[in-house]
Amino acid sequence: MNRPSTRRDFLRAGITVGGLAGLGDVGFLSQLPRVAAAEVKRPLAAPLQADVEPVVRLLEETPRDQLLEAVAHRIRDGLSYQHVLAALQLAGVRNIQPRPSVGFKFHAVLVVNSAHLASMNSPEEYRWLPIFWALDHFKQAQADDVREGDWTMQPVDEARVPAKDKALAALVDALNQWDADAADVAAAGAARVASPEEVYQTLYRFGARDFRDIGHKAIFVANSQRTLERIGPEHLEPILRSLAYALVKYDGENPARADHEADRPWRHNLELAQQFPADWKQGQPDEGATQELLTALRTASADESCRQVVELLKRKVNPQSIWDALFLGSAELLARQPGIVPLHSVTSTNALHYAYQAARDDQTQRLLLLQNAAFVPLFREATRSRGGKLPEWRINDAFGADSKQTAPASVDEIFAAVSDNRADGAQQAFAWLVASGDPKPLIDRAQLLVFFKGSNSHDYKYSSAVLEDWEHVSPQYRNQYLAACMYQLRGSGGPDNKLVERTRAAFAG
Repeated sequence: MNRPSTRRDFLRAGITVGGLAGLGDVGFLSQLPRVAAAEVKRPLAAPLQADVEPVVRLLEETPRDQLLEAVAHRIRDGLSYQHVLAALQLAGVRNIQPRPSVGFKFHAVLVVNSAHLASMNSPEEYRWLPIFWALDHFKQAQADDVREGDWTMQPVDEARVPAKDKALAALVDALNQWDADAADVAAAGAARVASPEEVYQTLYRFGARDFRDIGHKAIFVANSQRTLERIGPEHLEPILRSLAYALVKYDGENPARADHEADRPWRHNLELAQQFPADWKQGQPDEGATQELLTALRTASADESCRQVVELLKRKVNPQSIWDALFLGSAELLARQPGIVPLHSVTSTNALHYAYQAARDDQTQRLLLLQNAAFVPLFREATRSRGGKLPEWRINDAFGADSKQTAPASVDEIFAAVSDNRADGAQQAFAWLVASGDPKPLIDRAQLLVFFKGSNSHDYKYSSAVLEDWEHVSPQYRNQYLAACMYQLRGSGGPDNKLVERTRAAFAG
C-alpha cells in the first residue's frame, strides 16, 4: 500500500502546525514515562499477582478526585503500564456487578481492553491517556455500584468447588442450566486447573448464545480474554467468576426451561450449523454474494439471514465474503441511525469475529458466524423499535463507484465536518480515502480525537473496534466501511474532555 507519510511524520506535523485542531497543549505528555511498544504488545515474562494487589487496593480505596494524582506518583516511582492495566481489570470485576445489565456501569470492565487497544495503536507519548481515562471511569462506575447496593465479589465457597477432573465440565453444565451459584464455584475450579486458552475455547459459544444485553456478553468474553493475554493467566479466577455471572444473566423464567425470544436464534442455529458443507471454509471470494447478503440484512429476519448464509456456503462462497456483508451491514445500520443500539451491532460483530478467528472448534466457528448473521437483523429491529422508521440509506450507493464524489479534503477538514454534519464528513472521508490510498492518517486522527474529545466508554469501545476491523474487511470494501463508521466517530469541533486537564495537572504536580 502506498503511504505518502509515516504515522510519526504525520503526528509531528499535526502537533507543530496546529493540525490537531482543538486539542490544546499536549506538551505535558513529554513529562510522562514513555510506554514502549514492546511493553504493551508482549505477554508478561513474569507473574504480576503479588505486586498487583497493592495497586488494586489503591484503585479501590482512593477517592476519585485523588486517584489520577496517586497513580501518577506511583508511575514516577516505577509503576509499569501492565501493573496499572491488571489492577484496572481486577478492581473492576471485584467491585462492579454485571447486573442488572451486562452494560451501563459494567462498561468500566468491558472497556479495559478497548482502552488498551487505543494505547497500543497510538504513539508512545500518548499511551497513558486512555488508561487514565479508564481509571477515572472505574471510579465513576464504582460509585454507581455503591448507590445500587455496593456489590462486591465474595470469597469462593470452597466446599462447593468441583473436583479438579470435573471442574470444566461442571462449568459447562452450570452455564447450560443458567445457574449462577453453580457457575461461580465451577468457574473458580476451572480457573485452577485449566489454562485461559482452554477455558475460553469453551466460553465462545456462551458469549454468543443469546441476544440479551445487545451483544455485551460476547464483548465481555472477547475483551476479557484479550486483557488476560496482557496481564497474565494468574488473574483468571476473578475474571472468570465475573464472566460466568454475566453469561447466566436473564430476566423472568430460567431460559433452560423457557422459550425466550432472545434464545431462539441460537436453538435454530444449532440445527443450521449441521447443514454446512464439510469443506465450507474452502470456497471462493464472491463479491456478488456479499452484496446479496447485505441486501438481505436490510429486510430479512434473523432466521432468514442465517439460512441464506448456509445457502451461500453450499454455493462454495468463502466465509470472508459473508463476514464482509456482516461488517458492512453493521456499519450501514449505524450510518442510517447513529446511536447506542446500532453502535453495538459494530462492537458485537468485532467481538464475534475475534472469537471466530480464535476458536479451534469447527462447530463453534459455524455457530459464531450464524449468530452474527442473526444479530445484525436483531439490531436492525431493535434500532427501529427505539427510533422509528430507518432512513433509506445504502452504503454501496453512498460510497460506490457511481456515487457523488466531493473533492478530497484535508484530514483537518474531514473531522471538522464530522462535528458539523456527519453525512458531509463521511463523504469527505470516502473521497479522501479513495484519493490518498492510505487510511492511516485518518485512523490516527480518529484515535487521538477519542483521547481528547471522548466522553464515555462507547467512544473507546466503538473506535477501537472500528479501527481494528477495517483490516478484517476485504480491501475492496475498506473505504466504504471506514467512511460509514465516521457517522459515530468524534469530530474535532467538540470540547476537550475535562480528564485531559486533570491528567496534565496530575503529572505536573
